[in-house]
Amino acid sequence: MTDRIEIPTRMLVHALVREDGTVDADELYTVANTLGMSDQQVRLCVKRLVAEGRFTHEGRGRKAQLHATADTMRALSPNADFLRHAFEQDAGRAPWDGVWHLAAFAVPESERTARDSLRETLVHLGGAPLQGGLYVCANAWEPYVEEAAHRLGAHGGLTLLTTTDLRRGEIREPAELARRLWPLPEIADRYHRLGRLARPRLDRLTGPAGLSPSALLTIAVELAAELTRAMEPDPLLPPELLPRPWPGTQARELVARCWTALRERDGGETRPALFRLYADITRVRAEEPAEAG
Repeated sequence: MTDRIEIPTRMLVHALVREDGTVDADELYTVANTLGMSDQQVRLCVKRLVAEGRFTHEGRGRKAQLHATADTMRALSPNADFLRHAFEQDAGRAPWDGVWHLAAFAVPESERTARDSLRETLVHLGGAPLQGGLYVCANAWEPYVEEAAHRLGAHGGLTLLTTTDLRRGEIREPAELARRLWPLPEIADRYHRLGRLARPRLDRLTGPAGLSPSALLTIAVELAAELTRAMEPDPLLPPELLPRPWPGTQARELVARCWTALRERDGGETRPALFRLYADITRVRAEEPAEAG
């Protein structure tokens, strides 16, 4: 028996959006029922999404179709850059150059909402606070930081810089700095869970038993949800700064194998956009072998 993965109804709707921006209601209700959600739960979620202007609704019941708005499609587009970068790191193709990337901001109290949003964005992008208004990241995050600052109207108060000589108190060894700045044990625990959940699903996907389209969709949604939970707090530190072995590498490898098996079982029907996204990224991961060493 596999561990149960809790998936919010809204996340399920988002995961089933196809590349043309539609969600088939029958597919949505079928997968929802498989995940233990009631039809009423799904109907209420759809009603909220339509009321918020995130989707339009056409038809009734299981014959209906949802259409994601243009803004929703942009917001739902998973950040493939980060997932792709994670696989590049796992394969040894993204060695660290020893450069720390820092961002400092000074946003007045009158613009507290923008300030708080920028702080949350920096953490989401893999930053760790050094002190008030100063954050550090081990990856080149400048384009993402600047985009967020422009969007929030805080670009004028943003300062970006890089250094190869970062010290905190007496600590300057990079791996020790990383250990103190980021909650690595908590992040590792999330990946241990991801690996534990992915393994039995890989066994099902590679086993001899047939799987219905709804079963394949359910596994895809479960894997995407759990991968998101694991990667959201992960700063994607370079391997040089992480404990070895790092469970993130192992868990992502299992997920990649799952997506390869999903792609092989896919009968060529119209699938959610996440099918192509993850399949493309995991396919690229396998095309170029890592350097030995």
